[in-house]
Amino acid sequence: MKLAYVDTSCLVAIAFGEPGARRLARRLEGYDRLLASNLLEAELRAALLREKVDDRAEVLISWMTWVYPDRPLTPEFKRIAAAGYLKGADMWHLAHALFLAPDAKGLDFLTLDQRQREVSTRLGFGGTARP
Repeated sequence: MKLAYVDTSCLVAIAFGEPGARRLARRLEGYDRLLASNLLEAELRAALLREKVDDRAEVLISWMTWVYPDRPLTPEFKRIAAAGYLKGADMWHLAHALFLAPDAKGLDFLTLDQRQREVSTRLGFGGTARP
């Protein structure tokens, strides 16, 4: 099964029709399951509201399977911090991916954020190249 954790930046790019958005959407379609923290929904809706764009969130979030950890993500946060600095929300998304795949195997981490991509690569995630 081909799995990917999707950062908000990917769906924002698709929602706004940024360059490469169609290619990115096709890439997402190639996965059997797309996973995300439900923080993605809040970030996506806020971006759409900020830019006064029609609400496209319903379709985009329908692609996601939500990840709900049943414990604090302290070990994941510590591993991420050891790999490099990230803003809180970026760290949150990466911690959820590590919760799903502690060895960073069998799960691609997709983001358009360069710093987040660098740290996810250091942690061993595949599929981190710009979609």
